Amino acid sequence: MPLEVAAAVIQRPDGSFLLAQRPAGKVYAGWWEFPGGKVEAGEPAEAALARELHEELGIDVRTAYPWITRLHVYAHATVRLQFFKVVDWRGEPQPREKQAILWQRIGDPIAEPMLPANAPVLASLALPREYAVTDAENLGLEFSLSQMASRLERGLKLIQVRDKNLPQREKFAHAVIDLAHRHEAKVLINGAPMPGGDGTHLTAQQLMVLKERPKRGLAAASCHTREELQRAMRLELDFAVLGPVMPTASHEGTATLGWERFAAIARGASIPVYAIGGMRPENLEEAWRAGAHGLAMISGSWR
Repeated sequence: MPLEVAAAVIQRPDGSFLLAQRPAGKVYAGWWEFPGGKVEAGEPAEAALARELHEELGIDVRTAYPWITRLHVYAHATVRLQFFKVVDWRGEPQPREKQAILWQRIGDPIAEPMLPANAPVLASLALPREYAVTDAENLGLEFSLSQMASRLERGLKLIQVRDKNLPQREKFAHAVIDLAHRHEAKVLINGAPMPGGDGTHLTAQQLMVLKERPKRGLAAASCHTREELQRAMRLELDFAVLGPVMPTASHEGTATLGWERFAAIARGASIPVYAIGGMRPENLEEAWRAGAHGLAMISGSWR
């Protein structure tokens, strides 16, 4: 049986997060990790998280959201790490168990050595909370690019070019890529890779027949069921979108998951999951409570 561990991504508003160095006398002494600890038998993981952070760092957790779960096999044990994003707490973190701690920023050189189970989590953590999906078929090319320029100037970092039936799709995609790259944002192309793009967004149908993940760039997929999400996890895609959560104008009459079903499907996912379908920026906190990494939005990104 795996050793159950609750791990915390303690994040400041500026995006920096806390790392702790394992003290002398412990396995992997000197290695860096996300703080946390063992979940006792019968103990909810969130309760274990709060207990461990109080013991190790002297802080009291106020708000923590479920995030991803990673399984890792070490020589001495197999561990299942349930990660939570801790966004509100009382007290200033202090090393109470002779461990070193530091605030790490995405993009800065990472503290080394990093425990193997924690290292892949850093790539997931770097994903932004918004995944904007284009809708030039309905909004028009000129308006779409104008809105995109405005959003990129305000910090948008991840875009999917969808618009499967757009006559000028390739030209539009290259314009999006050029515009995004000027602002250090990434662009995934729905259905197939494109020169200059940063990766591929797979449809659910493509996902279910895929034998291995695309070799270049980011790889994501649309999922509607637990089976599809499990497939995305087995292929070790970078992230998935799951929905539709709420009714949408573009898919009238389509069955929706709702937040309860979304949470049930996303629970324990090893990769970040974005909520899609009728999403607006004001849905972000509700999505976090359901275990989402963030929001994938079509009209919500461009209104």
